Amino acid sequence: MNKLSLSILLVEDHLAIARQVLDFLDGLGWQTDHAGTGALAVQLATRNSYDVVLLDLNLPDIDGLQVCRAIKAGAPSNVPILMLTARDAYEDKARGFRDGADDYLTKPFDLREVALRCEALARRQQLHVHQEMRVGPFTLQTRAGRALFGDVPLPLTQTGFKILLLLCREHPHAVSRSALLQQLWGSQPPDSDALKSHIYALRKQLELAGAAGALVTIPQLGYRLAFDAAASDG
Repeated sequence: MNKLSLSILLVEDHLAIARQVLDFLDGLGWQTDHAGTGALAVQLATRNSYDVVLLDLNLPDIDGLQVCRAIKAGAPSNVPILMLTARDAYEDKARGFRDGADDYLTKPFDLREVALRCEALARRQQLHVHQEMRVGPFTLQTRAGRALFGDVPLPLTQTGFKILLLLCREHPHAVSRSALLQQLWGSQPPDSDALKSHIYALRKQLELAGAAGALVTIPQLGYRLAFDAAASDG
């Protein structure tokens, strides 16, 4: 199997450990970015596209579990997260996986194993994430986080893109509000007005692109896309 050249975000506040990991990954020819705080990690992960995020849980400003949830909610693609932490109790691992971790490795660790796990996560992601999805008049470039209605680009926020992606995956069925909240924000969703605001913004972008009426509210349930012959039932 061909060696992968990966793009990695390392989230680690201990500079000696960070330098050791970065030097090793750089030696593999991989592209690496480093964040020493949770806030910077979320900023980088939601702005850039990475193959894997290596995430320490003990950060100086934000707990790593919160960072994990924020990255899963806001990153342009569902980037795999490998938690690297000294928290080795079963309960810590269980909570890490519940909050969105794709893999979990306790300190001290072998850097060669870190690289192997990164490669495995990246390959798994490539197998499960299609480069492009076409649903009716919509084209979603999932890796790039871009969407088009016909030939018209939709300048969506990251959350707006995720909502549209979920709706396209479930079309022609509706997606419940509770399912959207869980997929977007995990176990700690914001208040219901946040989802309403993102739906409103997405509907406005669709209207500007000529897709007025494509996003339909189903009372007491949620939302669906309506661009086919069955749209009149919405």
